[in-house]
Amino acid sequence: MASFVPTSADTLEDQRLYTRARLTEVACLDCLATVGVKKNSEHHTSIQWTAEARAHCPELSRRANGRDSHYACPRMIASIEAAVREDRIPIGAEDGY
Repeated sequence: MASFVPTSADTLEDQRLYTRARLTEVACLDCLATVGVKKNSEHHTSIQWTAEARAHCPELSRRANGRDSHYACPRMIASIEAAVREDRIPIGAEDGY
């Protein structure tokens, strides 16, 4: 149960900006699952997995088995790193997001 459910338009917009602003879609070069990626710095990567992407990724199905939400798919990480090298993902926060 959520302890805080935002209702004000400003708070909802802040929540949207924090969780979804500047996400770049990246498809895994292996299984083609698609995630949203944001890089605020060279060392900080935020990956937003959808339920569909989680279900589509054989590595997550095999290794995490739905129990470990912090497991990262090495194939997706390699796909994201390739997208960064190809300048498809901008690096750096804008306006705090």
